[in-house]
Formats: sequence, structure tokens, C-alpha cells
Amino acid sequence: MKTLVLCCALALAGANLAHAQTAAMPTVSPTTAPVGLYAALGEKAGIVRLVDDFVERLVHHPRIGNQFKDTKPAALKESLVEQFCQISAGPCVYEGSSMKEVHADMDITKGDFNALVEALQDAMDAQGIAFAQQNRLLALLAPMHRDVVTRH
Repeated sequence: MKTLVLCCALALAGANLAHAQTAAMPTVSPTTAPVGLYAALGEKAGIVRLVDDFVERLVHHPRIGNQFKDTKPAALKESLVEQFCQISAGPCVYEGSSMKEVHADMDITKGDFNALVEALQDAMDAQGIAFAQQNRLLALLAPMHRDVVTRH
């Protein structure tokens, strides 16, 4: 198993110990957003490429692709681009629903979530995003785990 999966699992375990998040997105300020992450992801154009690759992997994923059968890929891509852009301290603002609201009735397990993380890692590898930058993005996304996993 990739070292990155282990790092992500550790980050997710740590996220479970943190207090519950109620905002739509984690608060990103100049002190919490990793310096240079937005640029390291290729700014908006790079994030769009990453998300295009990521969503393709999700909808065709053998374990979790079925979760996306009723999802409009274009809308999912737009939402993810806004989220990744905002969380990496880019100029975007995510204005969608909270992760808790979006995933409330989706019956998502920890295994489903881990498969999604693996698909994101594969997409980041394919886009040539450096390992350290991947970990920085995953660390920012990890707190969403508690709002996405709905079946324990």
C-alpha cells in the first residue's frame, strides 16, 4: 500500500478526534492554508485538470462508482473545483451545501471514503502533483471525513 494512503489514514484518524465541523468548508486563513499550495496545484487551471481526472476515476471506480450514478459530473466537477481552490487558499469561494447536508442520505462507509481518497491520490499522481503537496491537500480535506461517512 502506498505510503500516502497510510499518511491519509493517520490524518483521518486524527480528524476523528477533532471537534465537529459545522461550516460548509473548513476555515482557511493565511495561517492555516499551506503557503504555495494553490500555486503547487497549478492554480485554477491545474485544479480543473485534477478534478476532471478525479471525477472520471470516481464515476468509473469498481467499488464506489455506483455512488455517483445519479450525479451530474459537470456539477460535481464545478463544486470540487471551488472547494479545492478555496481550501488551497486560491481566490475561489465554495458556496454549495455543507458536506454533512450533501452526504446525509448517501450511506457512505469508511471503506467508501478510503476508496475516494485513493482515487484522488491516483489523480494527483497522474497530474504530477508532488507528494508533499498531495499530503498538504489531503490534510486540509481530512476533517471532512466526519461529515461524509454516514454509515459506521
